[in-house]
Amino acid sequence: MKKVFIFLILLPIIFLSGCNSNKNVAVNVPKMSASDFLDSKDYGNYSTQNKLLDNFVSNKMLTKQGIYTNYRQENAVKKVATGHEMLSESSGLWLEYLVYTHQYKKFRDFYKSTKETFDQGEQFSYRYDSQSKNKSNVNATLDDLRIIRALQMYAQATDNSKYQKEAATRFAQLKSGSIPNGKLVDFYDTKAKKSSSDSSLAYYDFKTLRYFESTSAKGRDYYNNQLKVVQKGYLGDAFPLYASSYSWSQGGYSSKNLNTSEALETILHLAEIGKVKKVTLNWLEQQVKSRKLYNTYSINGSVVDKDQSSGSYALAAMIFANTKNKKMYDYTMNVMWKSQVTDKGSPIYGALGIKHLKQAYSFNNLYGLIASEY
Repeated sequence: MKKVFIFLILLPIIFLSGCNSNKNVAVNVPKMSASDFLDSKDYGNYSTQNKLLDNFVSNKMLTKQGIYTNYRQENAVKKVATGHEMLSESSGLWLEYLVYTHQYKKFRDFYKSTKETFDQGEQFSYRYDSQSKNKSNVNATLDDLRIIRALQMYAQATDNSKYQKEAATRFAQLKSGSIPNGKLVDFYDTKAKKSSSDSSLAYYDFKTLRYFESTSAKGRDYYNNQLKVVQKGYLGDAFPLYASSYSWSQGGYSSKNLNTSEALETILHLAEIGKVKKVTLNWLEQQVKSRKLYNTYSINGSVVDKDQSSGSYALAAMIFANTKNKKMYDYTMNVMWKSQVTDKGSPIYGALGIKHLKQAYSFNNLYGLIASEY
């Protein structure tokens, strides 16, 4: 993806838009170039694997309301979404994929469905239970930013001013609860009317933030401060990843173990704007080549969970693509595809999943689809 940031901008278009909470917000439509939202390396040539994976997601995971979190249904209600519950995260990833593959009619239809399922006016609920019809009172800020990014991608691909305004409107509405005064937080609770004080570093989608905060000097200051928050969370060259989160209330970084997929999202967001460290890329290359990209690490680099995720390898491939390392992109994608189920008799045929458990998670499969389009 291109790393050019154009600082010279024209005066933004400003209009008022009412959201479901009956609040009017000033909406600034950026005038800086958005071409890098669509820039593709055309590195991948995985049409056979992609077709199988696309068929699985489209036929076994996709519904009119959203995408199942896991192909396998779970009866017990858990703290995290499982089974046929749905996440706005999945919807945002699917919307991105539809733009990458030029399925514009499906994009418009699915975005309409996404709003019907998850929309809370100023934000999207992060989780919806398709059985009880209940949705969470809180959002996940990264999921909102991902949907906003997809809207901007669509607007850029189709030269559609309506969707450009929709993206800008959604960002303006999101800011008051989830990015108050530029301080990005994990979520806003629409029932309690309170924002989280924690700020997951994986949630800083810098390409999207940079674009929508480019309309004013204050917005650009916010963006620069957001970048500093993440960069200061660096754990050191011995284990060149980043802390999981920052606490605005305590003024410090978390010492909790790192979920590798989230850690890689942090790195991907830095890679997309040309801010990833070489030592980080070297560490990632070493883990991929040794097939030891484990699911959980402590902040000193010790392995906590030796299971591995195809979604992590998809994210790693996207990082290598963004840093123009085609050789490692191809290598990592080949590792990822080894988890694809190729047994035609399996109900999860074509999925990135665990055949004998009949488990295939939306996160892994959707990131696999997007990575294959790089």
